Amino acid sequence: MHPWVIADTTGPGATRRYATRCLIPLIPILAGLLLIPGPWIIRTGMVLLLFLPFVYFLLALKNIYLRHRLVSHGLDPRRLNATKQRRLDQEQASYESRYRSAP
Repeated sequence: MHPWVIADTTGPGATRRYATRCLIPLIPILAGLLLIPGPWIIRTGMVLLLFLPFVYFLLALKNIYLRHRLVSHGLDPRRLNATKQRRLDQEQASYESRYRSAP
């Protein structure tokens, strides 16, 4: 399962899959809050007071959770940033070849 875990945590769409896995269990709870009797503004406020901070911390802690998944499967956590580092290296090599070439 190691190739699947690597593709799931570092591949394209990893953030979308991570957010979907975390938000789906929250939907029934938020739907239940909308059924509480009272004015619609109160019900909407309750849902937003739970949903907005949840999404904020979900995205803020994404790298920590994905790194934990890699470590718990016995994989190198540096793989999480490998794609980003490869892109930065390509940009740096392109910059250096364009502007720092030897005269």
